This record gives sequence, structure tokens and C-alpha cells, in this order.
Amino acid sequence: MNTIMKILGINGSPKGEKSQTRRLVLGVLEGARATGADVTFVDVCALKIQYCRACTTCYAKGECIHDDDMPALYEKLLDADGIVLGSPVYINSITAQLKTMLDRMADSVHCLHFTGKYGCAVSTAGGAMAEETAEYMNSAMRMMGATTVGTVSVNFMGNPDAILPAEKKAKELGRKLTEAIRTQWKDPVQQAYHADRKAHMKQLVLANKDVWTHEFDHWTAMGWV
Repeated sequence: MNTIMKILGINGSPKGEKSQTRRLVLGVLEGARATGADVTFVDVCALKIQYCRACTTCYAKGECIHDDDMPALYEKLLDADGIVLGSPVYINSITAQLKTMLDRMADSVHCLHFTGKYGCAVSTAGGAMAEETAEYMNSAMRMMGATTVGTVSVNFMGNPDAILPAEKKAKELGRKLTEAIRTQWKDPVQQAYHADRKAHMKQLVLANKDVWTHEFDHWTAMGWV
């Protein structure tokens, strides 16, 4: 890539600077920055993001009924070449704040707005499910079209020093993310998944083209229909 790649890191922990997950997100960004990437960190819990109401206005118009911080964050997401999502484990999954952000992105699921982007995820847990939670975040990005390059997760199990090797792995993951973007890395398994998703979404959008006019226009502009 000739232009400077943009990496966006989003932390879903509400603990601010005390967040261990924040340390991992920043570790990924540090690794990416070391390779020359332009990095941006966002604390999603500091933003005002309202719940999705399932009104489908975004499907029809490409915009949301809510007046909050999500549109500006959405612009950052769409502008990024690589995305890092981070969350601690809250009852076997991501935090409510990060889930609220993802729920507001249904239009990106239908429009596959992350096609061509790359992502990775990090997660922390007091006891268990950090790996599964990180993979959930990656799966959400893949649903929107992204290719994911890996995860870093840590189950502390009463050992606060477990963050130290995890931070090192996070920096390595950041370098891996930028290398994937630079080389446009392809994963045959994910390519097959994306082909299936694209075929499914094509039929869904075509079946609703008279009401989901924004999404049909997007698919048409992309040359996918």
C-alpha cells in the first residue's frame, strides 16, 4: 500500500485507564504504529450511543434516527484499514457498551461495509471465556466483510502479571495486522465464508429492494447486483 494505513482501536471496557483490556488494545496499536501505521484509540464507553430500535431506517435511508455519537464513530470505522476490538468478559460475552455499538451496525452487515478491511480482537477475563469473547468480536467483523488475523486473550485466574506476556502478544498482533493489510493477505477459509455471506446477503437485499432502497443502491454501486 502506498498510503499510510489507518488502524482504529476500540476499547469496550468501562474502567477507563484502569482497564486491562485497554492495555491490550493499546498494545496492538503500538505494534501497528511501529510499522508506520496511523493509529486511533476510542473508548466506546465514553461515547453516547443509544440502543438500536430495529426500525430499519438505516436499511432504507443509510442513516439512523438517533442523534448521538455513533455516526462520527461509524465514519472512523468505515475510514479505517484495520480495526481492533477489545472487551473484558461480562457474563460470557462482551460488555453492553460494545454490544450496543455493534447492534447499531446492522446496515454494515447487509452492505458488507468491512469488505477489504482487516481486523483482530483482544479480551480479558477474571476466570474464563476470554478466548471465546475475542473470537465473537472477530466473528462480528467477519459478518461485515472483514478478514480477521487473530486474537489475544488472557484469563487472569488471580494472576495480575498475566497481562505482561499478553501485552507482548498484542504488539505482535498489531504488526501482524498491518502486514496483512500491506500484503492484502488472503485466507481461503475466510474467503469461502465471505462468498457464502455475500450470496446470502445478495438474495436478502434483492428480496427487499423496494423498501431497503439505500442498501439496494449500495449493492448496485458496488457492482454486486
